[in-house]
Amino acid sequence: MNEIEFILYVRNQEKSRVFYERLLNLKPSLNVPGMTEFELLENVKLGLMPENGIAKIISKKLPHQKNGNGIPRCEIYLKVNNPIEYIKRRIELGGKEISEFQDRDWGDKVGYISDLDGNIIAFAK
Repeated sequence: MNEIEFILYVRNQEKSRVFYERLLNLKPSLNVPGMTEFELLENVKLGLMPENGIAKIISKKLPHQKNGNGIPRCEIYLKVNNPIEYIKRRIELGGKEISEFQDRDWGDKVGYISDLDGNIIAFAK
């Protein structure tokens, strides 16, 4: 593999861009109609694609993505140096706390939030 990109289908690309830009404290490496990308690490990107855009590609075989709004459809698990700062920022950005920052059975200390579309984001240390 040369590059990895995880793409979230979002209701509103602009609102989601602002949410992730502020939450991650990163500027998009690409922001054009139909796709926003954030470079998380070298060769690892997080993409935001409007659900109406992906529906044009896959809706003949699968349900429209808008039918899943608010239902967690993925989890992004990010290990960061200061997870509490990320979790606190979600309040001002409209995200929801799902599970407080605490020790987990697998050895990480993790807090879970959701984004504007119900996708789960875990901040771990």
